[in-house]
Amino acid sequence: MKAAAYRFWASVGGLSPEAISLIIALGLVLGVFPVFGCPTVLCVLAAVTLRLNLPAIQLVNQLSSPLQLALLIPLSRIGARISGGPAAWSLAGATRDAIAGWFCLCVPLGLALYFILVFALNRRRQEWFNGLESPG
Repeated sequence: MKAAAYRFWASVGGLSPEAISLIIALGLVLGVFPVFGCPTVLCVLAAVTLRLNLPAIQLVNQLSSPLQLALLIPLSRIGARISGGPAAWSLAGATRDAIAGWFCLCVPLGLALYFILVFALNRRRQEWFNGLESPG
């Protein structure tokens, strides 16, 4: 995990706090998309469209893959509750419910995560610059 964190910070070293926050938030939100194989494609599309650092967003995507497995059943249950029906026993129904649950839960949480990270990284950057300017 330490090596992955080192690689991530090395790849985003010169980026703005907003870009770093967007990479982390999109990598996590798209990385837990409940259809196997799609998160990688979605992260590539997001990185190309928004001109983000592709290796960094893919690293966050790959680190979030255990969350994708862990959230599969809870997202399916949330989606079933949102649609008002019982939990689906077919693969297509469970996938539909999981995508609905992902959209209603993970997308708003990803937006909140983005704004929290922008605030935290901007604050950290201000503290770092203030530390450089103050004498001794």
